[in-house]
Amino acid sequence: MSNSLINIFKIKELRDKILFTVFILLVYRIGTQIPVPGIDFSALKLFLESQKGNSDPLYEYFNFFAGGAFDNMSIFALGIMPYITTSIIMQLLLLVIPSLKRISEEEGGKRKITQFTRIGAVPVCILQSFLAINFINNLPEDVIVIAPKILFYISTVLVTTTGTLVLMWLGERITAKGIGNGISLIIFAGIVARLPSALKQLFDKVQSGDLDIPVVLFILLMFVFVIALVIFEQQGQRKIPVNYAKRVVGRKVYGAPSTYLPLKINPSGVIPIIFANSLLIFPQTLTGIFKNVEWVGTVSNFLRTNGVPYMIVYSLMIIAFAYFYTQVTLNPIEIAKNIRENGGSIPGVPVNKVEEYLTRVLNRIVLPGSIFLAFIAIIPTIIINLIPDFPASFAYLLGGTSLIIIVGVDLDTMSQIESHLKMHHQDGLIKKGKIRSRNF
Repeated sequence: MSNSLINIFKIKELRDKILFTVFILLVYRIGTQIPVPGIDFSALKLFLESQKGNSDPLYEYFNFFAGGAFDNMSIFALGIMPYITTSIIMQLLLLVIPSLKRISEEEGGKRKITQFTRIGAVPVCILQSFLAINFINNLPEDVIVIAPKILFYISTVLVTTTGTLVLMWLGERITAKGIGNGISLIIFAGIVARLPSALKQLFDKVQSGDLDIPVVLFILLMFVFVIALVIFEQQGQRKIPVNYAKRVVGRKVYGAPSTYLPLKINPSGVIPIIFANSLLIFPQTLTGIFKNVEWVGTVSNFLRTNGVPYMIVYSLMIIAFAYFYTQVTLNPIEIAKNIRENGGSIPGVPVNKVEEYLTRVLNRIVLPGSIFLAFIAIIPTIIINLIPDFPASFAYLLGGTSLIIIVGVDLDTMSQIESHLKMHHQDGLIKKGKIRSRNF
């Protein structure tokens, strides 16, 4: 391993990419410490200290993925999640709107779709900034130093929206000039940055006697076991053999290559969890806007983040979105068409039954994958309900979006580093070099 790490910094191109990525991530972390204009940072810290242990789970969830930016009420308080939500919505629109799909298939179409996504992220940022305003409403008067408050609210919406747009640009810079997927790495950095404080909270709970050491050790062992399961699930795939007919080009006869079609157990990755979260936080957002509307409050209370109805609805939505998104990204009709057009066939399957066969296989492998995904997603809520004194910030590390993102981004980044090392004939990080890249 030491030789592999030395090899990484021997290659100038790879070294420059890694250093550039680290620099951009440092810029992001510095930005999370810069509060929005009009905040007395010292008074804010005192208020947060007094509120420790009484935070709303929804607030803890957003603060966790923003890398603590919510705590600091920073310019990056919204994080990169509005852009992720808009990207998912845009992919769904490509399926629903034929003209939009035609644009994406034209030359330069992907660039246009990316531009539409950037523009669409702005209203999503404005909507989600109301979550930040809900948090501000709970702040004492001495924290906000701008009067009247309406000016502070307007400036906060503008600054936090601009902060997310800057993060989008930083993520694109990492993808273009750094190593790994920039957007994914920014989310990854936000999660990892919360590790020290989450561990400290857990240690403080054990020291104060609120948590028993055997219970903590059992949960940590379960955490290691869940990580192993997530890696297995992320790497697991069903290989469908595909044979191609011989081709005659001029006077040469090319042999019939045999290959396979890899279908992952969880083709949609973490997207169903993110999309389900985006929909389930909507009632909470409406509650902050329409405080006097009774039915909004009833729905919000029914879907509170630590309730059993929330876990049931959340799990069912994840399973549904996993199936839906798989059909969008792995359309059996298009796959079957491509196989036929290239003279391919699946052994034992008639040519006119390929689409039906692929649909049946996808449905069978996605079901256990989506159920496992739903189980991982509700682990934090289960732990918080069973052990009320367990720190919520650490619970979100034990499952849900955070765990899948950490594992997925780590595998993807290691895969890219491995590719660079192999290209320069250096020993890789993994002896057999079998890490497979994944799209997040």
